[in-house]
Amino acid sequence: MRAVAAEFGVGRDTVFRWSRPMPSDAIDANCWICSATPISGAREPSYVYLLGQYLGDGHLVVRTRVPKLRIACADNYPGISSEVDIAMEVVCGHRPGSVAGTGCSERYSYWMHWPCVIPQYGTGPKHKRPIHLVAWQKELVAEHPWQLIRGLIHSDGCRSINRVSVNARTYSYPRYLFANESRDILAIMGDTLDLVGVEWRYNRPNSISVAKRTSVALLDEHVGPKS
Repeated sequence: MRAVAAEFGVGRDTVFRWSRPMPSDAIDANCWICSATPISGAREPSYVYLLGQYLGDGHLVVRTRVPKLRIACADNYPGISSEVDIAMEVVCGHRPGSVAGTGCSERYSYWMHWPCVIPQYGTGPKHKRPIHLVAWQKELVAEHPWQLIRGLIHSDGCRSINRVSVNARTYSYPRYLFANESRDILAIMGDTLDLVGVEWRYNRPNSISVAKRTSVALLDEHVGPKS
């Protein structure tokens, strides 16, 4: 079991769940892993967007009777909160709930099959454990790369104006930033930006910057400022 977990980059408890036969009455048609029904239609981009949100500001609680997916959303961006709610409902088929906090809210959804479709869950912070996409996730990201980029930027990224001074003159230009403490998640972002032809670089060890004009224009077209 340990070797299989290492090969696929998932936790041993995930492999254990995969290896156990599930009672027929516990199979949910919305779970494409347990029902062996390929994910299709509108659920594909919604899932990829939600995956990006999970990698950025999400947490999957599995030590409860029913697993709970939690996504933190800033109150300043109600449009993103709505997009997260829609994605959760499209993926699992259940309307999510929310809990208000100080400056942010937690969007949450209970579903037995969240561990099936988000095998990256585990104990402890994401930057202290390996985070890798499994084969079927990579296929979905290749089909919907912009949805993963949107989810990642909506969670841990921003569009800002950068100002620099050269020879007593100040220049300003827009750029996108994505910051995360996990090198694996940064690599996932970088690989996905490569897929869509966006030029990027590390401006800090924990941050990716997109500043080239043509690349910023691509992100403006597919992502845009948070709202």
